[in-house]
Amino acid sequence: MTTDFDPAALRARARALPKVLLHEHLDGGLRVATLFELLRERGITPPAPDEATLAAWFDANAHAGSLVKYLQGFALTVEAMSSPAAMERVAFEAAEDAQADGAVLAEFRIAPLLFETHGVAGEAAVEALLAGLARSALPLQQQSGLIVCAMRHLPPEETARAARLAIKFMDRGVVGFDLAGAEHGHPPGEHAGALRLAREAGLALTLHAGEADAAERVVEAARLGARRIGHGVHLVDALRYPERGALLDEIKALGVHLEICPTSNVHTGAAASIASHPITALWHAGVSLSYHTDNRLMSCITQSSEAADLLAHTPLTERDLLAMAHQAAGHSFLPQAQRRQAQQTIAAAGEALQNR
Repeated sequence: MTTDFDPAALRARARALPKVLLHEHLDGGLRVATLFELLRERGITPPAPDEATLAAWFDANAHAGSLVKYLQGFALTVEAMSSPAAMERVAFEAAEDAQADGAVLAEFRIAPLLFETHGVAGEAAVEALLAGLARSALPLQQQSGLIVCAMRHLPPEETARAARLAIKFMDRGVVGFDLAGAEHGHPPGEHAGALRLAREAGLALTLHAGEADAAERVVEAARLGARRIGHGVHLVDALRYPERGALLDEIKALGVHLEICPTSNVHTGAAASIASHPITALWHAGVSLSYHTDNRLMSCITQSSEAADLLAHTPLTERDLLAMAHQAAGHSFLPQAQRRQAQQTIAAAGEALQNR
């Protein structure tokens, strides 16, 4: 835990760290001002009369201790984003915000088929999102990319349709495929067909697992071809219960990387606090992992504030966070040359820190 309790100094130190963003949902990360404007444009009454109180509404939902309350915001953002112009804007702003926050690589994810009920075809949604990333300071297919999510509570034919959509745009900036949504009761094996389609096409897999379900789901996802796992925090049970230790050994042997989102995990009940979050125990156990935002709007955070909270409330140091970023760059789905360049930038920051 840091001994520097000057909040401004701590935020500055966290902001100065180069970062790799692997896990951020575009429909969970809009700027408050953008959401307010888009709602008004579509004739939707916001749940608050102005931007400041709208931000407070999200903050209250995040701290309500209820996953249901936390997820209320997504219905709002998806409806607000439901035009190609709005989706392009949201993707562009997300990449601009990530770059301004210190990201040297960034991958963003969304379930484009969610917009079909609002009249936007999946293909049009992906095209608009890629167009937004292409205009950003993090060049598409170099420093930024899009991950297509499928919603795991839907029938397998729907997740297969999402996989085919992702494959269609592989050469235009889609870099991965994901299963998102309600995890408990919907194991990744239910969608083995969609995952096989993606794998056989050469599309990388990152699957949500071990957030609202057991450690075994993390291993199941890895066996189905996931190179990265969204959250994976319940893998810590393999440390707490010796009879489950083989699960941790297998994850390490497979070289799987965890995309951990500490603040979001606290807000959704997957962890009790930042101080007790499994990220520290898993890191010290030698698991490859990194820290991410998940939903900047819903959790009212940035990747820098996430770093500052880890420094303030856990034994993790700036050197640890840089090592996590280095591992994240190595596990990114973006081109190898850009991954190596990012790792060099991170390594240089580590050398500067050592000489400070």
